[in-house]
Amino acid sequence: MTTARDAARVLIFDTTLRDGEQSPGATMSHDEKLEIAEALDDMGVDIIEAGFPIASEGDFAAVSEIAKRSKNAVICGLARANVKDIDRCWDAVRHARRPRIHTFIGTSPLHRAIPNLDKDQMAERIHDTVTHARNLCDNVQWSPMDATRTEHDYLCRVVEIAIKAGATTINIPDTVGYTYPRESADLIRMLLERVPGADTITFATHCHNDLGMATANALAAVEAGARQIECTINGLGERAGNTALEEVVMALKVRHDILPYRTGIDTTKIMAISRRVSNVSGFPVQFNKAIVGKNAFAHESGIHQDGMLKNAETFEIMRPADIGLKETNLVMGKHSGRAALRAKLRDLGFDLADNQLNDVFVRFKALADRKKEVFEDDLIALMRDTEANTSDDHLQVKFLRVICGTEAPQSADLILSVGGVDHQVTAQGDGPVDACFKAVRKLFPHEARLQLYQVHAVTEGTDAQATVSVRMEEDGRIVTGQAADTDTVVASVKAYVNALNRLIWRRQKSAPGDDVKSVSYRDAG
Repeated sequence: MTTARDAARVLIFDTTLRDGEQSPGATMSHDEKLEIAEALDDMGVDIIEAGFPIASEGDFAAVSEIAKRSKNAVICGLARANVKDIDRCWDAVRHARRPRIHTFIGTSPLHRAIPNLDKDQMAERIHDTVTHARNLCDNVQWSPMDATRTEHDYLCRVVEIAIKAGATTINIPDTVGYTYPRESADLIRMLLERVPGADTITFATHCHNDLGMATANALAAVEAGARQIECTINGLGERAGNTALEEVVMALKVRHDILPYRTGIDTTKIMAISRRVSNVSGFPVQFNKAIVGKNAFAHESGIHQDGMLKNAETFEIMRPADIGLKETNLVMGKHSGRAALRAKLRDLGFDLADNQLNDVFVRFKALADRKKEVFEDDLIALMRDTEANTSDDHLQVKFLRVICGTEAPQSADLILSVGGVDHQVTAQGDGPVDACFKAVRKLFPHEARLQLYQVHAVTEGTDAQATVSVRMEEDGRIVTGQAADTDTVVASVKAYVNALNRLIWRRQKSAPGDDVKSVSYRDAG
């Protein structure tokens, strides 16, 4: 394993499956977690924080299975500063080829008040829990939550205690996204200078993006001596998210002249995993998102287009191929066959088995009959819709007819399969979408509140697919749903039903005391 003395090597610690999944509505299924973990391992992530084993039986099972399947990456589980959490974490990761226990406690004045511990009592707990973790595992990470708002003298004291107790990695979290790049660097330098034994371990940085500076803060920490960056795919995470893996990795690659550090990431796999995480989490990537956004390599200005035609480097500091993005956007159509579709989907990061390809091919042909040209973005939306709406879902849209006129109300005739039984209803509403949603509610009564309804066109033209995203909340559970169709109303109903299916799954998963959201004090950064 890379050590703190390997000065040019920066370890990438991905917490998409732990901190990223804590984004409201981003809960992933067991199989989706296994798939994402495999992709992270394959792209060269050094440490995968697979989850919070004490949070639920589902989290424990996922972390345990990821640990057993891992090929190269260190598999890490999160634990609060108590013996029960740490033991549960160890039980989950112990079968990994390279296991790690990550334990944490809040050290700032605000966070010390939560467990009602004074400085000495907290210091004793840190010593005892890190010691216990080290007795189980030789790879232990410790985090002082809200480190950037902890008194410097006390932070130095507890970091020294954790090192002496056996921690091999010390993570410095900017839990609320409060710090500034200069402060981030100064904090790492201070710890390296003042704490005995600091040169024998690896310092990590974990930054949140509340002020939009997570990537800058992480890179500043690296310049000051941190050699592990905690991050997530697409910057997924609580509130405004975390440091985005793709941003720090590509910054280190593109600006190697002033950031002379390297990672082990195969950057050509970034685009595929970005799309996959977006699909399974239900969180679309904003069009102008750095590195992986739809517009990141798009040029509309005439001056820019002219420059690109003469020399791509005039307006692009990276090649699209560097992140696994094809420079051409090939068009598929109704005459395209299975082989062409398979090859195209593989280029886009979707490797399908024969039975999966057959299902997608049927939907592709139906789409091609409605659209003159099927672009890459259409195929991505088609895959997202295919994965979001499966034959195993409790709720399935079987038939929809909407009657619109210049005078309200509008009406919707809906046939909805509920647990395999078809039910039909007609409902009226203030507009076609409202009528459809009321029809669904009649057939499947629920108390979930619609928090977000968002529509955007996937491609240009009047035959463009519409991708609809909805976010719903019920009893503290937040879920998202997505769907795509050339008919915006159909896409809206499918997205609404998709969110309800996720809500049903969350209800079944969330036995009393089993939901990750019920575990207090859960964030290590």
